[in-house]
Amino acid sequence: MKNTVSLTLALILNMAFLSLPAHAAGDAEAGGKLFPRLCGGCHQVGESARPGFGPQLNGIIGRVAGTSANYVYSEAMRGSGITWDRETLTAYLKDPKGVVPGTRMIFWGLSDEEKIDNLLAYLGSFSDASAARP
Repeated sequence: MKNTVSLTLALILNMAFLSLPAHAAGDAEAGGKLFPRLCGGCHQVGESARPGFGPQLNGIIGRVAGTSANYVYSEAMRGSGITWDRETLTAYLKDPKGVVPGTRMIFWGLSDEEKIDNLLAYLGSFSDASAARP
């Protein structure tokens, strides 16, 4: 009887734990403060974003690399075969030329995991080309 009660309790606790909403790592507000300083010289996000020295980054998570409209990508980026997700973006932000050799992105890399998480949370809040700032 004790085993049945223990098992039932364990199942209830697991179901409660698994039903909690998953939250992306990082603080979008903190990422919004970092973005202009680290990325904003070349990239834009938001409702009026357009390409500049780099492509606009609305909807970057889930996008195939080298496919944003109105931007001329390097052959290396177009041929990379990457679909941007948290893992590939994290690796790219740490070492752009290591992930896509031949990329034209001029960025030495970012080693601070918290800053990367915050930037990705911020970028994730711009889900498509018509995204408005949260």
